Amino acid sequence: MSVPSAQARHQAYISIALAGLAGEIAFELYAWLISPMLFGVILQPSNLVIALIAKFTSLQIPHSLAFPIHFIIGSFGFGLFVYLIRLFVSSKVWISGFVSGIFLWFIAQGLLAPLIGRSFMMDFGAYTQSSFIGHVGMTLLMAQLFHIFSTHFAKSPVCASS
Repeated sequence: MSVPSAQARHQAYISIALAGLAGEIAFELYAWLISPMLFGVILQPSNLVIALIAKFTSLQIPHSLAFPIHFIIGSFGFGLFVYLIRLFVSSKVWISGFVSGIFLWFIAQGLLAPLIGRSFMMDFGAYTQSSFIGHVGMTLLMAQLFHIFSTHFAKSPVCASS
């Protein structure tokens, strides 16, 4: 197994960050604008951040701090997660996005929600159903964008000459 060059790693980091940022923005737009129309609920994962921090530190943080914490985790953490799943799952872009979304959805609704006192998968109600669409949609977008950015970098004249 060869070690990627510093330039290739740098390009992968940029691709992960850009794909993650775009995916998280799309998730937030879905959560606040589309989910209420489809499911009657606004997805607010920042409430999960607030509850987790309170549970583990006894600190009460405001929504104005929890939102950017989740946004950063969603952009960079989820982007990296999609990239890592892509390395192990399949050469098909959409499969890595779908598998990533299923994992992240299950972690949020099946593990973290019960950890803070909510029911498992929040009884598969409207919030959980909408969360499924949000997580899978976000990670499908991230996987596709990562593929596009990676392909673009690979064809870039700067990359081809190195």
